[in-house]
Amino acid sequence: MIDHINALKTSWYLSPPWGQTIPSVEVNLLERVYLRTTRTFGYCCGMQWKPETWLYSIDCRNEILHATQNQIIATGELKAIKVQKPAFVLGERVMLCSHDNGTKQRLILGIGLVNNSWFYVVELVSPTLTQSRTISNRFSLVGEKSLVRVNV
Repeated sequence: MIDHINALKTSWYLSPPWGQTIPSVEVNLLERVYLRTTRTFGYCCGMQWKPETWLYSIDCRNEILHATQNQIIATGELKAIKVQKPAFVLGERVMLCSHDNGTKQRLILGIGLVNNSWFYVVELVSPTLTQSRTISNRFSLVGEKSLVRVNV
């Protein structure tokens, strides 16, 4: 007998929300950008897929602002820092080391630099038909040590 609920959850976590191919990002991580909304410069310290678009995290003098591709202009200039490159890339399939129930495989839906460490956005809980009062956000930042690359 097929466990339809687990089969649905497995396919949900591994189905890219953007479709079959990852849309290109407007800027690279650590690239200097100009924010049209605040008329200031900053550096891209993260990006996450939100419905229909990439949402960029921009470090503007120790304040993190969020912007869409229409609100920023890329400069092509990268910030030099002594942090290793991210271990995982957008759209990569990973396993959660410490997830107890259900499927452990997920897709990387975002990357962010927090206190000189890379964190990855993964979906922890599949959507439900009814809204839950206990879960306000299905997505979470997960550290590199909590993820393992899945070879497909």
